[in-house]
Amino acid sequence: MTSPPGVAPHGDGLQRSVSLFRLYLHEPSDPEPFYRFLADDTFEQLDRFAGRIDGPLLDIGGAAGYLARAADGHGYDCVVVEPFYDQLFLHEQQPTPLTALADGRALPVPDGSFGVVHCSNVLEHIPDYVRLLEEMVRVLRPGGVGYLAFTPWTSPWGGHETSPWHYFGGEYAARRYERRHGTPPKNRFGESLFALRSAEVRTELDRDTRIEICWSGPRYWPSSWWPLARVPLVGDLLSWNHLVIFRKRASA
Repeated sequence: MTSPPGVAPHGDGLQRSVSLFRLYLHEPSDPEPFYRFLADDTFEQLDRFAGRIDGPLLDIGGAAGYLARAADGHGYDCVVVEPFYDQLFLHEQQPTPLTALADGRALPVPDGSFGVVHCSNVLEHIPDYVRLLEEMVRVLRPGGVGYLAFTPWTSPWGGHETSPWHYFGGEYAARRYERRHGTPPKNRFGESLFALRSAEVRTELDRDTRIEICWSGPRYWPSSWWPLARVPLVGDLLSWNHLVIFRKRASA
């Protein structure tokens, strides 16, 4: 694994995990350090589990373009696809030049256009997520790599801002949030947030004979802890985010 000039490698140990969670705790008031760290960490994980991939990168749901800005330092041209205009200016950022308003379930690009397709924390927000998985695979070149991260419903952050009350049900958590804050949550259960489980996503990916899984496990933990993710319910309960890195077969 190599890092671009001026970027210190984060490694794969417990210190990396501690750094991520510390930065995450300050994300509401100071989001940029967390998202910059996460973007660089994404490229390190790609190098670690899939190796260097040639070709442009597509970021589905890339919002304000943190990954796109990091991509330049890692030697990738990055195209951002984001369905919501306001998200392009998240955290007072400006959209990157290669940004398009589009839905990840119907990408306006030809088959086999990208060497890497990245999708982080989008899957749990759409009811028909299988269509997005299909699109990720469709636009990958043979030999290309998909980076898919999402928040399982039974993880501590499964209910997003309504957590941990989502463990008592999504509707209950949403009502409780509105009573306490006077406004409905940004992510409303059954409308923009759904009870997604890592096992069902893995099942869908395993059915697709065009791809092979390079790595699957908790995104923020050291990779040596990944066997815990295979334990039914335990993996989702203990992980904050689940990550699957897959490769499109050369014959696909």
